[in-house]
Amino acid sequence: MTPTFHDLGLSEARAQQLASIGFTIPTPIQERAIPPLLAGQDVVGLAQTGTGKTAAFSLPMLDRLDEQTRAVQALILTPTRELALQVCKAIETFIGSTRLKAITVYGGQSIERQISQLQRGAQIVVGTPGRVMDLMDRGCLRLDLVSWVVLDEADEMLNMGFIPVSY
Repeated sequence: MTPTFHDLGLSEARAQQLASIGFTIPTPIQERAIPPLLAGQDVVGLAQTGTGKTAAFSLPMLDRLDEQTRAVQALILTPTRELALQVCKAIETFIGSTRLKAITVYGGQSIERQISQLQRGAQIVVGTPGRVMDLMDRGCLRLDLVSWVVLDEADEMLNMGFIPVSY
């Protein structure tokens, strides 16, 4: 028997939100990732594009974030601004009617606007490593309440040289 999102441990409210947007049957990556993520375990997920990886990591995260706390509680790093925007848009769809807020931060957009968004409060920041580091250096992005960190397409970030390698 195929499990439902509720069977995987997601809240009834989250499962209902998913059903309202047409998500009724979890994909294999979601079936395998959601229960351990809900249990607080670290997960490395490898799957083809279009298999539901964003939902696999964001759904349990959304169920565990404190919507009353407007501070950043989840950080998702992506190698490109296009992927950051795509991930944030998907997360906003999964948020539904909760008070959770997700924002994107990336180069090529006004840093002042992004600072303003951070000051208004958001529980989830999706961004590129360079802009995230810039905002941290300026003291505008605080990560002291972060309990979820996602490296989306970590292999691409390594290939692009975001992590200094010494030989």
